[in-house]
Amino acid sequence: MAKSDSFETNLKALEKVVEKLESGGGSLEEALSLFEEGRRHAKACSKKLNEVERKIQTLLEDEQGHPVLRDMEEVEAPESAPEEEEDFPK
Repeated sequence: MAKSDSFETNLKALEKVVEKLESGGGSLEEALSLFEEGRRHAKACSKKLNEVERKIQTLLEDEQGHPVLRDMEEVEAPESAPEEEEDFPK
């Protein structure tokens, strides 16, 4: 797996590994090798998701235009947020 592989590439590869493992039929050594490959793809996906989450948090701003960190749940459901927000970043 190259470092330049995208999230989508790693996710598709992980899905293929899972399909192969679920179908069975291989030797224990083959299953272990597939598991290790799947772990690498899962780790790459997780790393990319964490990077994207940090970028989203950095891009959020308060009413004065200052960047603030907010939980992803707040971003996904802004209509449930109170009308007046605290002046202090979380």
